[in-house]
Amino acid sequence: MAFTGFPTDAIEFYEQLAADNSRAFWAENKDRFVTSVKQPMVELTDALDDYGPFHLFRPHNDMRFSKNRPPYKTHQGAYGESEGGAGHYLQLSADGLMAAAGYYAMAKDQLKRFREAIVAPATGEEIAGLVADVEGREYSVGAIGELKTAPRGYDRDHPRIALLRRKGLMLSKDFGARRWLHTKQVERKVRDCWEGAAEVCAWLDAHVGPSTEPPDDRPF
Repeated sequence: MAFTGFPTDAIEFYEQLAADNSRAFWAENKDRFVTSVKQPMVELTDALDDYGPFHLFRPHNDMRFSKNRPPYKTHQGAYGESEGGAGHYLQLSADGLMAAAGYYAMAKDQLKRFREAIVAPATGEEIAGLVADVEGREYSVGAIGELKTAPRGYDRDHPRIALLRRKGLMLSKDFGARRWLHTKQVERKVRDCWEGAAEVCAWLDAHVGPSTEPPDDRPF
């Protein structure tokens, strides 16, 4: 089926799950999750397949390593990665819709290339300018994390130290739960977000690219 928007019950489902994150609630409401959340997300990612293919994250938290986590995630995420390496991400929660693009978590080999490109005058000034531009267009700039100081071997007083400290470079927009969330306008809003991040993604693909590290050595 073609994507026509997320039903209002999608937001209500996550509001209620946040209040009662239990197996009993999930068992009673799993059909709502499938109908109101999962199926529309599949339809949306199908419509955005030129940025995919997309992987939908499972709704269950991994309880093997943390007994304090709730059993179910309070959001539904979907992720697609281009041949060049840039990722495109969607997330629906009680807060509404978020879209992001870039390299959220870089492996060791990617970080090495990223930092070398930042300190090189031409490429470093280019990405600093691109990041300043997207910040001016109300994108949030983030990553999986950042160092408290300069990476080993780099000057802590470097003019682009804020970029050097990052462990990734991801641009995002939080749209909230706007009325258009329940219409097919969602696809256009997401495309506009990703298109607005395209120059940064192109820089990352050109100067960082996919990791060649074994999967177990990557930070995700």
